[in-house]
Amino acid sequence: MSVYDKLKELDITLPPVSVPAAAYVPFVQTGNLVFLSGHIARRDGKPVVGQLGKNVTTEEGKAAARAVAIDLMGTLHAAVGDLNKVKRIVKLMSLVNSTPDFTEQHLVTNGASELFGLVFGDKGAHARSAFGVAQIPMGACVEIELIAEIG
Repeated sequence: MSVYDKLKELDITLPPVSVPAAAYVPFVQTGNLVFLSGHIARRDGKPVVGQLGKNVTTEEGKAAARAVAIDLMGTLHAAVGDLNKVKRIVKLMSLVNSTPDFTEQHLVTNGASELFGLVFGDKGAHARSAFGVAQIPMGACVEIELIAEIG
């Protein structure tokens, strides 16, 4: 099954690439690796704001991370032209806006990791890091960056 068939089955429409909010580009390809800049959680074009452990639940954070994964796939599609060229999702780095005592960053990040597994199958299994941070640009609750290998 192609990646696009799987996206259609999951009722996912890929968004266009977001305009960078500062002095950076959305992606850089070097050799067969594509590095995607951090994408923040958005709903209806606006940042999903809040802090895990304060006013955002783990499940809400997980849903936000899933939404970030969809945005990342939109950018990856723009970068490579065809998501079926993805040989491997190599690594995710997830930043979770959280209180000092919140310890479920890994569960929040599963929202993205699980979706990549559904869409890409074994090619979606990746290394990752999930960090709790004091703040994310625009007050977003989650930011995720991605590295992919293209075949």
